[in-house]
Amino acid sequence: MYEIGEYVVHPGQGVCRVEDVTDGPTPCYQLMPVGERHPMRISYPVSSESRLRPVLSAEEARAIIDEYPTMEVESYSEHSGTLEEQHFKDEIRRGSCQDSVRIVKTFRERIDEVKARNKKPPVAFDRILKLATARSLQELSVALDTTPEDVQALFEGALDAADEEN
Repeated sequence: MYEIGEYVVHPGQGVCRVEDVTDGPTPCYQLMPVGERHPMRISYPVSSESRLRPVLSAEEARAIIDEYPTMEVESYSEHSGTLEEQHFKDEIRRGSCQDSVRIVKTFRERIDEVKARNKKPPVAFDRILKLATARSLQELSVALDTTPEDVQALFEGALDAADEEN
């Protein structure tokens, strides 16, 4: 059971802070999404807490950032763009922060490949990239107790360091 003040990852809303645990016929967590413009408190049944997961530790977050330059991209591809988009959205929703970071890297590369051929990338690529970026930066910033912009700078620093080594 999660404690008041802990941060958890909600499958649909991303990182949330446990504000309260209510008793009653069905005990519920009162969750407040982090980093939203107009957050609304979410009641989430304690009986479904297996779908929640704790936020990464600072060490795990640093390891993901350090691994980013050498991280493998996702090879999944589908003939239908709609099915492919749904697959990645489900993976972002149910997967780990590392999965979201890998999806960010995958779609940055896919978008760059399409642009290199002087084509416009599909709108779905941008949607997936935006969702995965927001989800991963949100969790990493909470884990490292910093802002999403600072986490973005850490990723850029890791890429620059990897480029200097090569």
